[in-house]
Amino acid sequence: MQNEAIYLWFARPDDFTDREIFEGASALLSDSERSRMRIFKFEASQREYLAAHFLVRTALAHQESTPPQDWRFRTNEYGRPSVDPACGLFFSLSRRRGLVACLIAHEHEVGLDLESTERAAQIIDIAPRVFSPKERAQLDSMTAPDKSDHAVSLWTLKEAYCKARGLGFSLPLQKLSFLGCPPGDVRLELDPSIGDSPERWRFCLLDRDGHRIALMVERLRPPRLEVRVLQPFQAPSLLPENPLPTWFPLA
Repeated sequence: MQNEAIYLWFARPDDFTDREIFEGASALLSDSERSRMRIFKFEASQREYLAAHFLVRTALAHQESTPPQDWRFRTNEYGRPSVDPACGLFFSLSRRRGLVACLIAHEHEVGLDLESTERAAQIIDIAPRVFSPKERAQLDSMTAPDKSDHAVSLWTLKEAYCKARGLGFSLPLQKLSFLGCPPGDVRLELDPSIGDSPERWRFCLLDRDGHRIALMVERLRPPRLEVRVLQPFQAPSLLPENPLPTWFPLA
């Protein structure tokens, strides 16, 4: 694996509708993962969970020689999963009803979040609780369509950062700000209480299948991104970087 690259993988829960595929993918999960999957009442939610955990196992196996079913994981006190035992691979996972994604890097912390763009109104409703004063001022200066689009970007970026830190929503969301708006520059500002330096992070935004996707990587220079789409029990498709992602901050 080339250490300068990071790897973004996608899968679709609907590709696991067939019963034979569903059972075959389930066999690669751990006993505890299968038990958690069965807790979900609806099959659509089970497929979403299955697609996500099948994806991360397959994506990690693509980087190392360990078979998908042999990967083991642990979670920290904030619920962040990591490989157990550590092997130098870091990953972040995000799932929604129509799409799941996994981001992998070697020796670099990463964070990933995806959100349906249709949830913009719900995100705006909770803006006073999750966005900083500077972020809210920027949103209030925008027209309605731009405001909705930017709110989704802000939410995914903030979640990706929280995941990359491994602290989840224990971080005070109103004390971290993503300021600016694509295609112009976007910068990260952190209150001193956050205990981090914005300069150590690079981030970008992508769109796929009606979802906004935020990637966060602990890296001083923009990384090379490889994107793959996985269908169960088929060779993954490598997608061209077209268009190339814009990594922020620009300078």
